[in-house]
Amino acid sequence: MTLVYNMDQDRPHAQQPPDGDSVIEKLPPNDVVVPITNGSESSLPPTKPPAPLTWKLIAVVITSLIRFGSSWSGGITSAMKSTLKKKLAINNKQFALLEASEDFMVAILILPSGLLTDRLGGARTIVYGNILFTFGSILVASAAQVRSFNFMIGGRVVLALGDIATQVAQYKIFSSWFPPSNGFASTLAFELAMGKIGGFVGTATANVISKRTGNFAWTFWVSVFVNLFTNATTILFYWFNTVAHRKFAPVSDPSTGEKLTERSKSFEFKKVLELPWTFWCVIAFSLFETSTAIIFQQNATEMAEQRFNVDAIKAGWYSATVQYAGFFLVPFLGVFIDLFGNRISLMAFCGIGMFLSMALVNWADSQKGFAAAFGIYAFALSFGPTTIIDSIRTSMWHQSVFGSAYAIKIAINNSINIIVRIVTGALQDYDDNSYRRVVRVYLFLAAGSVVVSVLLILLSWRSIDLGYLQWTRKQRFGKGDIWNERKERYHEDNGARNRCISKVCFAGLIVLILGSWCAYIWGAITGHNS
Repeated sequence: MTLVYNMDQDRPHAQQPPDGDSVIEKLPPNDVVVPITNGSESSLPPTKPPAPLTWKLIAVVITSLIRFGSSWSGGITSAMKSTLKKKLAINNKQFALLEASEDFMVAILILPSGLLTDRLGGARTIVYGNILFTFGSILVASAAQVRSFNFMIGGRVVLALGDIATQVAQYKIFSSWFPPSNGFASTLAFELAMGKIGGFVGTATANVISKRTGNFAWTFWVSVFVNLFTNATTILFYWFNTVAHRKFAPVSDPSTGEKLTERSKSFEFKKVLELPWTFWCVIAFSLFETSTAIIFQQNATEMAEQRFNVDAIKAGWYSATVQYAGFFLVPFLGVFIDLFGNRISLMAFCGIGMFLSMALVNWADSQKGFAAAFGIYAFALSFGPTTIIDSIRTSMWHQSVFGSAYAIKIAINNSINIIVRIVTGALQDYDDNSYRRVVRVYLFLAAGSVVVSVLLILLSWRSIDLGYLQWTRKQRFGKGDIWNERKERYHEDNGARNRCISKVCFAGLIVLILGSWCAYIWGAITGHNS
């Protein structure tokens, strides 16, 4: 028989295996399995050692380099909004359509991509995604070279297909290496900081390259070269990840005993449809806060040109600074979340900061007021992505479907982005290229993030399932049995009600996606007939 540690009790007990074979239950990390064989030799294969910290850090560094390259490419189109409108002879509505074309593809395919990533694993998916992303960037650069708006939309669609795969795969990789409150937020924050640096360089140099070379297409060709570097880094990571899984045992959550996986044996549709209500609470905050940030960033460079009365190069530096200046704060935030939790409090802080920034953008008439809005925005933005993504992971009962859960977050944000981008593009054209009415939409979205975050704080005082997001590292490690008990009660005692809530929320997501498709089609029709 085999000595087995039962997580539901505080003492080991002996369990008689069937037919004389040894049985080993899932164990928390660092526990030792002691086979007792009734006088015979154990035939069990030697247990693989856990992955050392050095290997984990190497995985983080390589993945962060991948993020650097993709973020570079992601920052250049919005930075060149005024240049693209002039060179391609398009209006604001058509530019919004160009940006929304990528969001449209993401809204269509991101959910299947999340399921596929959970099934195949992040390392394999990211290789295919980056190859497709690079091919799409070549098409976009070619479209810029021949000055074709329609060609550029086609290139953005292909580029989006690659981006769909890589967005989910990067965070799925981290979720399989690090549990919540045990390195996930810290490594996630480091990767996001590298992404901010890449985005800053891409946004700040986009108009510089365009002016110095005399051809704005060179900005997109430089992006192609950066993507080739990203592909090489991706292949390196795939090889590294394969070796690591061959040498080391899978990581387990030291708090709950859950075994972390990079890929599943089958598609887990049921778990995706039954994501907990706490997950949907985090998604509700992201719907407002992330959408405000993304849509504001799309127009930040051109808005800076108008409000500061400067050329595209200076405006590009201003908008790059406001979007990415907080990169040095992000790693510290990740460490704070891992140690002290308080995720909902950080969401509220981020939401209030975003609202104050948009209020200044809306009501401040002076350049000093607009500069203050940029500064507050840069600070508040630094708290958003790390807190939201870590909260999504922490709110879930099953890590095996984290790829699908993060895909839902992207689907909602992109659907809202499509609707708002098309509407604000039309408003800007109606206002003769002014942002007078557009900024009111930003203010409304930011106010929504404040309202949701305050409601979450109130609910966290009443519900332990939501209050769990506030737990510190010490609390999480000391109350793993409570987490496991709540998980069991969620599925068994209140299973029917909880499944109904989850399915209603998922149905709402589908309605939102369909609404974004209608908005995109409307934008395509009105954009080409204007």
